[in-house]
Amino acid sequence: MTKQSNPPAPVAPDQAIAFQGVPGAYSHLACRNAYPDMIPVSCESFEDAFAMVKDGRARLAMIPIENSVAGRVADIHHLLPDSGLHIIAEHFQPVRHQLLAVKGAAIEDLKVVHSHQQALSQCRQMTRDLGLETRVHADTAGAAQEVAERGNPAHGAIASALAGEIYGLTVLRSHLEDVIGNTTRFIVMAQRPSEPDPNAGPAMTSFVFQVRNVPAALYKAMGGFATNGVNMVKLESYQIAGHFYATQFYADVEGHPAHKNVERALEELQYFSTKLKILGVYPAHPFRSET
Repeated sequence: MTKQSNPPAPVAPDQAIAFQGVPGAYSHLACRNAYPDMIPVSCESFEDAFAMVKDGRARLAMIPIENSVAGRVADIHHLLPDSGLHIIAEHFQPVRHQLLAVKGAAIEDLKVVHSHQQALSQCRQMTRDLGLETRVHADTAGAAQEVAERGNPAHGAIASALAGEIYGLTVLRSHLEDVIGNTTRFIVMAQRPSEPDPNAGPAMTSFVFQVRNVPAALYKAMGGFATNGVNMVKLESYQIAGHFYATQFYADVEGHPAHKNVERALEELQYFSTKLKILGVYPAHPFRSET
């Protein structure tokens, strides 16, 4: 059983950073690593995390947007344009899965492993090798919490070391993931934009747009980035309101709108697109130059 504790003390809004999930989630770990002086606050949903910042109950929100193995995080691109918030930073968090169990348990005792579907899929080799039955949960930390509450040595969880620490579980095996380098990219949201100095170093610009309903509209809209030498590192499309003909695009480009080449590329984009919205201009994370 998990230890009983007193209700957490209220957190001052300027010290709070909201994340989706229960304590011990990888989003919680990202908050601690990127903003060690702030206090992470757990939220049930992404909408709740956005609302905490929009309502002034938290200064920032740490939101996962994509994983190097599993791809984009569902729903985030739909929520961003209407959130009323701005991207002010990005963070790349290595995902290092741990096999957790109650104290005193051994690997030989395990029969069932609990985790989020993505974590289970990222650790298929381990679960096959040990012949474990899998149980899907809404998140990795919630799986660890349930294993702790069960107190059954036959049940384990795939989650972060932080989750093991919080719920009093033992690490039976580390680095379970099948693919080395598994990393999640997070964006940091705030009420107000915080554009970096265009001369201070590498910057990123994120935006959404729709294209006009004319032949080759997307090709023409993207042409300005090529001709102006702007590197587009991400372009994703998704349907709007269930309509197959209404497509919105999300993009990340290297550079600052104050740079002439980015400014000209965005001007050309506006000519062939509608509803262009800049979601944020922010410093490029050092991880980008390391890979």
